Amino acid sequence: MTWGHGQEYAAEAPPAGAPAGVGAGSTASGRSRLRGWLLVGLTVVGFGLAAVVLAVYYGGTLGLVTTLLALVLAAIPLGIVIPTFLWLDRFEAEPVRYLVTAFLWGSLVAALVAGIFNTGANIAFQAATGREDDALLATAVFSAPLVEEASKGLLVLLIWWFRRREFDGIIDGMVYAGVVAAGFAFTENIQYLGMAYDSGGDASLTGTFIARCLFTPFAHPMFTVLTGIGIGIAATTQNRGLKVLAPVGGYLLAVLSHAVWNLAAITGGAGMLSVYLVVEVPIFIAFVALVVWARRREGRLIGRHLSEYADAGWLSPSEVQMLSTMNGRRSARVWARTSGGRAMLRSMRRFQDSASELALLRARMHHSAADTRALETERELLEAITASRRDLLGAY
Repeated sequence: MTWGHGQEYAAEAPPAGAPAGVGAGSTASGRSRLRGWLLVGLTVVGFGLAAVVLAVYYGGTLGLVTTLLALVLAAIPLGIVIPTFLWLDRFEAEPVRYLVTAFLWGSLVAALVAGIFNTGANIAFQAATGREDDALLATAVFSAPLVEEASKGLLVLLIWWFRRREFDGIIDGMVYAGVVAAGFAFTENIQYLGMAYDSGGDASLTGTFIARCLFTPFAHPMFTVLTGIGIGIAATTQNRGLKVLAPVGGYLLAVLSHAVWNLAAITGGAGMLSVYLVVEVPIFIAFVALVVWARRREGRLIGRHLSEYADAGWLSPSEVQMLSTMNGRRSARVWARTSGGRAMLRSMRRFQDSASELALLRARMHHSAADTRALETERELLEAITASRRDLLGAY
């Protein structure tokens, strides 16, 4: 049976002597379900309260019409930034509910916390210096990077700490960090765009939109991704020192890059274009190169660790080749869709997703960084792969 380009699927059944699969996990207890519902309820209430506070603040300071105009314009960069991180996440997509939570955390909780602390810092700096301009500069260079990167990075840290089975390493850290930062930038842009419109009308609004939404839409994600990388390293190591130093180091690099960016933007003045070309463009190019490298690295990682299962007979070499490249995965999905419609496409996606999870789990096991349920999860994923292949063979 072929999926395209003359490659064949492996046999449906696992080889003799291979580890036997286990059944699905037992039904969650009533207490566990209650804890889950309480967590969901607290999350919804927390996000709701933050949204109300921000809405009241923007409505009171900017007015309803200006806020809505700024909101629409601030949403435009999301059409660039979010798809970039979803593209990065294609090999092993994160649960949608976690990505939505990350965005809401950035746009509501992190933005609210940063606004409170930065306002307090600005008041303190102004009282100490007696100069408004110096206070704004100190807030932008010292307070904002420290507070904003901490409030954004905290969500990535919480996901790794409490949902380790969904956190596979550097790519996951980058994706969650990027989505959180995109949400934060969205809310921050509402404020800057609204203030620009109030103070300078259409001309000021246009200039702010071009500068913040078109020229530098990846500013916040570029900083917070460094924290995500540090947490991703911690997720794939058993070294206790590195588990602490990597997230802290990533956070400090995020703060430093954020501070340098803000300093360049504020002090650029008439030479802002030069600052943009000399400082900001090279940083963005380095960020793009990092994203491309990280995705290619994950493909190689998947291929390397799935080869171990091919050697044991669970997968065929052609399947490993298909699963380790996005072109191969895309071709397989096109084949599934044309051969068996949506049902077969769903089976192919389940097959690919389960295989990716298996490879990344194997990578954590290789580094002794997997949790105590790793072997059980491995068997469940092998069983899911076998079931998906059975569906594909039956549809064919």
